[in-house]
Amino acid sequence: MDSVAQKSLTSGFNLNLGALKEPLAFIRLLEWVFSIFAFATTAGYSGTTSIIIQCHGSPSSQEIVANFNYPFSMKEHPFDVPDCTSNGTTTTRYRLSGEFVSSAQFFVCIGVFAFLYSIASLVLYLGYQHVYRASSRGPIVDLLLTAALAFLWLTASSTWAKGLTDVKFFTSPSTIVRMVTECKNVGNKCTAGTMPHMGRLNASVIFGFLNLILWGGNCWFIYKETPFHKSADQPANEEGVRPS
Repeated sequence: MDSVAQKSLTSGFNLNLGALKEPLAFIRLLEWVFSIFAFATTAGYSGTTSIIIQCHGSPSSQEIVANFNYPFSMKEHPFDVPDCTSNGTTTTRYRLSGEFVSSAQFFVCIGVFAFLYSIASLVLYLGYQHVYRASSRGPIVDLLLTAALAFLWLTASSTWAKGLTDVKFFTSPSTIVRMVTECKNVGNKCTAGTMPHMGRLNASVIFGFLNLILWGGNCWFIYKETPFHKSADQPANEEGVRPS
């Protein structure tokens, strides 16, 4: 009975911030921060693009504005263009082209999963370090999950980088000019208006690949905690021992 109580007591929470000085916990802290940056810069994005159209014989021009946002289902963002044949009294509705929901949401989903796992593992590293290293199960599971997330970061970042390239193309004012029928009619003048600001989305891709580097690199430090690394070192140590 006393041994059970003692085991329960020794496996309790014991905060040790000194673990942050070790690569295992410090890199995990960086992963937690950069995972937030990755999904936050994508999920909260909204942008605006526009063209300027001047009908033949009209002294004034009109700016046509199209808004779009995460998760980048472009068909859900219509914009109205005045009909030059009716002196602008009627309009034709257009929609932005492209569907990038899957790549954007997959990237955000991996970011959220990485964020949650980072929190859970940090609690383990800082509060239950003695439990984590008491058996080989903890480091092995940690290694497998970290390697899986590193692979998912590679997949998600690559997919989202391609998706972002397409988002830039289909929201470019020059692409919209080529899409609008009134801009194809001789006499009407269409020019590019406001370019969408993509700096935030560019940063999300950078954060995605930084996460790939962090999670992939951290696999080595977790591997050193597993019995695979320790058993590989053991024969070398035994060879170095000589009887006196």
